[in-house]
Amino acid sequence: MNHFWTRIVSLIVISISFQAPAWPQKISSYDRERAQEMMRVIAADVKKHYYDPKFHGVDWDNKTREMKEKLDQADSSNRALSEVAALLDSLNDSHTFFLPPPHATRHEYGWKAQLIGAHCYVIHVRAGSDAESKGVKPGDEIVSLNGYAPTKENFWKMEYVFNTLRPQSALHLELRDPSGKERAVDAAAKFTESRQVKDLTGSGSSDIWDLVRDRENRVHDRRARTAEMGDELMILKFPAFAFDEQEVDSMINKADKHKTLIIDLRDNGGGSVETLKLLLGRMFENEIRIGERIGREEHKAMTAKPRGHRFGGKLIVLVDSQSASASELFARVVQIEKRGMVLGDVSSGKVMEAKRYSYKVGLSAVAYYGASITDADVIMLDGKSLENTGVTPDEVVLPTATDLANDRDPVLAHAAELAGVKLSPEAAGKLFPFEWPHE
Repeated sequence: MNHFWTRIVSLIVISISFQAPAWPQKISSYDRERAQEMMRVIAADVKKHYYDPKFHGVDWDNKTREMKEKLDQADSSNRALSEVAALLDSLNDSHTFFLPPPHATRHEYGWKAQLIGAHCYVIHVRAGSDAESKGVKPGDEIVSLNGYAPTKENFWKMEYVFNTLRPQSALHLELRDPSGKERAVDAAAKFTESRQVKDLTGSGSSDIWDLVRDRENRVHDRRARTAEMGDELMILKFPAFAFDEQEVDSMINKADKHKTLIIDLRDNGGGSVETLKLLLGRMFENEIRIGERIGREEHKAMTAKPRGHRFGGKLIVLVDSQSASASELFARVVQIEKRGMVLGDVSSGKVMEAKRYSYKVGLSAVAYYGASITDADVIMLDGKSLENTGVTPDEVVLPTATDLANDRDPVLAHAAELAGVKLSPEAAGKLFPFEWPHE
């Protein structure tokens, strides 16, 4: 277990002042047995399905025994579940992780942060949140979060711990504003009760309509958005690789009317490989090779076939530290094939293929949990994997703290300039306003 994870497991247990009071500290024999069963089942599936039978040099059986002993000694349910997560983290694989049983409440911290270059900044603050009332603002640099300095290596793990594994009632932020002034803030999260049992019969219950609205809201939140500037430029804000053939074709057919297409993949965490192939298929005249899919039992070429009329204009792709998986593959193919230019920040380096496994434990009281297990790596045509490395843009363009504080987007503005279109950073920042997920 690496040093960061050792400290973060301890943090979950000892940071009483930042822990939701409803979560018990003591562990019952029943809860310990359930955690032991979770570890046993997941460890067996990793051993059976993980793409690398050598587990990157990790002695999986020995590591499982080691973590089981720690779980057996865990003095709280929090610690027990954290040991399950730590077992999967020992593989240092972005797509292999534990999905704990869902919490009885939904939480939101009221602010979002992002790594930009070597620094971590607050990029959005929700109106009416405790963070806003405490003076947290976009452009504030996060010097430390609950005592940890965010880095490219640990920030995603911090997000996983605080958002998925063990949400906190509050987070302690050490901040530095754009002028260099430092301050400390304890920003409370907002918790909303989430019903664990729903009535979907429609007989006088609103639960089924709540699910319909939730689905509609998710579709809205993940929609593609465009901006057109005469026949010179179309900007396509592509939020996720989650579109079908008709939807992709509609976007590119619209782009055909313009000389330059900017595909904005910033904050795009990836998604379907099929959507990736559909989009690439409209960018090239001939079949192109994405890379080699390296699975446990087979090596298979990943290709994208041309589909109809390709977009023949100039192509510019934007990425940042939140661009992951299919976003990174798309950007790197564009670079390797010299099809266009990639701008922005170094991408996340989370480029694997994985399958999610769902489980349940218990009889009278059933707990549902899961695991994401990597079943393939992708080796690009240059012979390298993007995992833990990411895509380095052809031109690194980063917003400053002052840009964030004033809602300016110099990255998109510079891309438009390369397309021959004058677009100020202020105007670029208003094209695709950030939208908080619907509550």
